[in-house]
Amino acid sequence: MTVITCIEDLKRLYERRVPRMFYDYAESGSWTEQTFRDNVRDYQDIRLRQRVAVDMTGRSTATQMAGQDVAMPVALAPVGLTGMQHADGEIKAALAARDFGVPFTLSTMSINSIEEVAEATRAPFWFQLYTMKDTDFTSRLIQRAKDAGCSALVITLDLQILGQRHKDLKNGLSAPPKLTPKTIANLMTKWRWGIEMLGAKRRNFGNIVGHVQGISDATSLGTWTAEQFDPSLDWSKVEKLMEQWGGKVILKGILDPEDAKMAARLGADAIVVSNHGGRQLDGALSSIRMLPPILDAVGGDIEVHIDGGIRTGQDVLKAVALGARGTYIGRAFVYGLGAMGQAGVTKALEILHRELDLTMAFCGERRVTDLGRHNLLIPEDFSGRWQD
Repeated sequence: MTVITCIEDLKRLYERRVPRMFYDYAESGSWTEQTFRDNVRDYQDIRLRQRVAVDMTGRSTATQMAGQDVAMPVALAPVGLTGMQHADGEIKAALAARDFGVPFTLSTMSINSIEEVAEATRAPFWFQLYTMKDTDFTSRLIQRAKDAGCSALVITLDLQILGQRHKDLKNGLSAPPKLTPKTIANLMTKWRWGIEMLGAKRRNFGNIVGHVQGISDATSLGTWTAEQFDPSLDWSKVEKLMEQWGGKVILKGILDPEDAKMAARLGADAIVVSNHGGRQLDGALSSIRMLPPILDAVGGDIEVHIDGGIRTGQDVLKAVALGARGTYIGRAFVYGLGAMGQAGVTKALEILHRELDLTMAFCGERRVTDLGRHNLLIPEDFSGRWQD
């Protein structure tokens, strides 16, 4: 493909290059995948107001997210197993984000460790925390993020238990992949991926293997992870984690106005309106539909971000115009990473930036911070308000 003009182009390249189990890991949701599909589709219900005869010179997409200057209101979301999408994937994605001027968020379930990413980037990044029953491990993980200079802690609230994703179960998802006849047959068609993976710094979960007694291979890791996600996580535990961190905290996985109010009362710096990319509660409303009632509920009490379904710069503009202070991309940057490595992540960011910038101009705005609901045409039945 000689000309790449949109995220969908990167997705096609990504599918051809990456082993099926890791493509399916990214491109799937739980159960029927209704929420996974709605996350993307519901952006299309919001239309844009075109304005003309407006000075379009001197445009700027620069703003802030959680007090950090950003080139545009986009952060790279935490995505597990990113280092299986491309060799040293977390490092390459973090470098692309650093150079572009947007935040990178490292997942607890990353392949490259906190320390490896910090050493490669020499720049602050955000760290996403899953809460585990092993409180000693969680405490040490938080301290490692502090020692690495991470500038914000993103606590995920919507994965106390793991949603069922049919494709992952059928593919026998693991890192590194288990060499079954089915897997071997697929890997034989992905030889470029395989050659690069042979030279990777790491091919297992770097934040866990070697840091927990008894965890040394993928089999024991899978058992440990299934047993260790903390189903008893509640607001009191969240508050303790915030106190332990002592810095900027972003609470991810908010999909209800009451939960948003609670996050604001705890004093979090920001929340992420998110349904985990449609990978947890299938049948939940899309993130973009729940954004308006959550914004109405918390007002200016807390900074509101959003993830889920963002594939274009127009999606970014719509979310920001509705009132979000920032957006997160997961699959959009993974497509670029899997397709072209660091250059692919940069390409994804360039595509989104160009789409955001041009759409902003057509809507008659020169600064992304001036966007508002006056730029949108929103259906009356769009908001996620439903009768009991």
